[in-house]
Amino acid sequence: MKPDLPSFGLANLGPIAQLRAGRLPERLLRLMLGLWLYGVAIALMIEGALGASPWDVFHLGVSLHAPMSLGTVMVITAIAVLLAWIPLRQMPGVGTIANTLLLGPFADLNLMLFDTPQTLPLRIAYMLGGVVACAFATALYVGAQLGPGPRDGLMTGLARRTGWSIRRVRTAIEITVLAVGVILGGTVGVGTVLFALGVGPLTQFFLRYLVVRLDAPNAALSGETT
Repeated sequence: MKPDLPSFGLANLGPIAQLRAGRLPERLLRLMLGLWLYGVAIALMIEGALGASPWDVFHLGVSLHAPMSLGTVMVITAIAVLLAWIPLRQMPGVGTIANTLLLGPFADLNLMLFDTPQTLPLRIAYMLGGVVACAFATALYVGAQLGPGPRDGLMTGLARRTGWSIRRVRTAIEITVLAVGVILGGTVGVGTVLFALGVGPLTQFFLRYLVVRLDAPNAALSGETT
């Protein structure tokens, strides 16, 4: 049987229940490290110049039609994606707000810190490192159980509602977003394809080890677990 979302111990808690579920300092640290690392992953993929992730193909495509930085486009997109949470009954939290407001600036900052490598082997290393770092970062901050980011809440919400595995849902989302990004003029490459097909399985793998087990009594008493 394929492991689905509930097998990892991810709870769909409301904001207050998330904060009361125990191990809060550790979970906040995981959240911030995960978001920062995600910004690093974005920079590695873009500066590797072998194809950005599907979401960033979309973000870059939008930036071609609007006078905004990549990070600003990411923030606006995140707010728009939150609207898709309504029918999924996905619970937001501190992590949702942090992802919405910080991931874009973290991406812009890391893009200033990294330069495009001059050699192909190093560019390939950037590309591969970006894919692995993104999956690890996603599992790290989603596993903190403080509310997933808008894009990952879409992933976890669909997985919970459909019963599909994380890798299946994540791959479907990445391919859909990629198609829209290409239409908008975003640049694709081998890294884009690798990311679209690989980040879902890798995220599912890392979630096995990075989900923080919550205080069961608090979670049960909240009445907000679905």
